[in-house]
Amino acid sequence: MTDRSGPRAGSHRADNRAEQAHHAEWAALGGPLDSGPTLTTRLATAGPTGLVALVEDPAATLADRLAAGAVLALLGDPRTGERPAVRPVPGGPVEIGLPADRVAAVTAAWAHVGVEEPWIAKENPAHRVVLADYWIGTYPVTNAEYRRYLADTPDAPRPRTWYLGAYPWDRGNHPVAGVRPADADGYAGWLTRRTGHPWRLPTEAEWEHAAKGPAGTDFPWGDRFDPAAANTRETGVHTTTPVGAFPAGRSWCGAYDLAGNVEEYVADDYRPYPGGHPVHDDLVATIGRYRVARGGSFARHGDLARTRRRHGGHPGPLYPIGFRLASSEPPR
Repeated sequence: MTDRSGPRAGSHRADNRAEQAHHAEWAALGGPLDSGPTLTTRLATAGPTGLVALVEDPAATLADRLAAGAVLALLGDPRTGERPAVRPVPGGPVEIGLPADRVAAVTAAWAHVGVEEPWIAKENPAHRVVLADYWIGTYPVTNAEYRRYLADTPDAPRPRTWYLGAYPWDRGNHPVAGVRPADADGYAGWLTRRTGHPWRLPTEAEWEHAAKGPAGTDFPWGDRFDPAAANTRETGVHTTTPVGAFPAGRSWCGAYDLAGNVEEYVADDYRPYPGGHPVHDDLVATIGRYRVARGGSFARHGDLARTRRRHGGHPGPLYPIGFRLASSEPPR
């Protein structure tokens, strides 16, 4: 089985529809979002602090949150400063992964979008990991933050999602995407030198624990998928959004966008969990050894937004990947 395959001969029509849904690059053609009647006044009078509050207001409509984020991108978003905002995550023994007896049920729940059992089998067996206390980025790294890195690092490649290499000035507070694992590591090293504070990518176990917490939920907000809580294909936006614009999806530790928007590299390359078996999917066939990515994106369905889902940087436009930072030391 692979993560990317053509229609199988003799398969049922429903299976073909699921495969088509999984591989389709175009989403349904949407229309403008409906904004509230007082939005223009609110945007004109809020100021940066008020706009941040509106972007992250769970009572506001999606259209209002996105509009506030767009204005912030033009004014300068105070959340994209010289040092990333972080959230503390207490360490201790935590369970990582999916019990083997849940693999079939998870596969069946997402069969309508073409999910196959070997992809979910990467998540088992569930196992215990002991984590030290750590701090994880409140948001993924943004285009504006990444631009500062590029200005100091002329030899670093531009993100593949920047059209003709141009900085997307109107999306400064959107997560950067279209970077390689080496670029993410390079950014963390650059910021460490710049600030004197040790930054790195979170380990796979740290990322998962920050997303699902002690309760071990299937999504950062709970066990039931909610397209209003994350920017996935089901949500219908089908492009990146300002960080923090889906406050209903905030995780237990206070981190935003751990589900949807863009996938996020972690520090680990893929390997089977202790006691598990390697899954030789199309990622292995296409790129061999690969860095794990987590969280799903605007271009993919909600199965990839699950807190335990393990994925990677498959080539092509359907897999926009960025990253967030972590640290083993408290911010100073």
